[in-house]
Amino acid sequence: MRLETDRLIVRTFRPDDWQDLKVYISRPEVMWYEGEWESSDDACRRRAQAFADSGAFWAVELKQTGRMIGHVYFGQTQPEAFRTWMLGYIFNNEYHGYGYATEACREVLNDGFRRLGIHRVCAKCALQNKPSWRLMERLGMRREGLSPKAATFRQTEKGQPIWWDELTYGVLEEEWPVQADSASKRTSRP
Repeated sequence: MRLETDRLIVRTFRPDDWQDLKVYISRPEVMWYEGEWESSDDACRRRAQAFADSGAFWAVELKQTGRMIGHVYFGQTQPEAFRTWMLGYIFNNEYHGYGYATEACREVLNDGFRRLGIHRVCAKCALQNKPSWRLMERLGMRREGLSPKAATFRQTEKGQPIWWDELTYGVLEEEWPVQADSASKRTSRP
């Protein structure tokens, strides 16, 4: 599967994406809210293969260079009858601030609502992760809730969990065209 925007190619993950994947998942500042992923060559090869096999991961490639700069997760939640998908994303921090994540996620959502008969898309992030929840708002998603101390990926030096409050965002099928249009007018692209 392949989607295209003015600046990006958003496509099915491939096993040979492992080197670009390694570049950003090996950076603690990129993975701070994701927990620790093993970033050895072998682990990245296995993860890229798993992403390619799953069908839920989209590689985001910069047209100008052909380099994969991040990925989008877009997978259906259970039960299937609810027609709900979960959105997630991780991008190389060298490319933060240029609107690439917003552009890629918007294209994936456009495709999903158009092609898959989706009823609702939701996304979650730590309250402390302001760039992530601002991206969801740029997409036209609505803040639906706050779950106190819902997630932990880090521990103190004494091994105690560091808890983060978790935000949930969502957008419904009937809201998407309206929300996407108004969100794109608010988003400036370099």
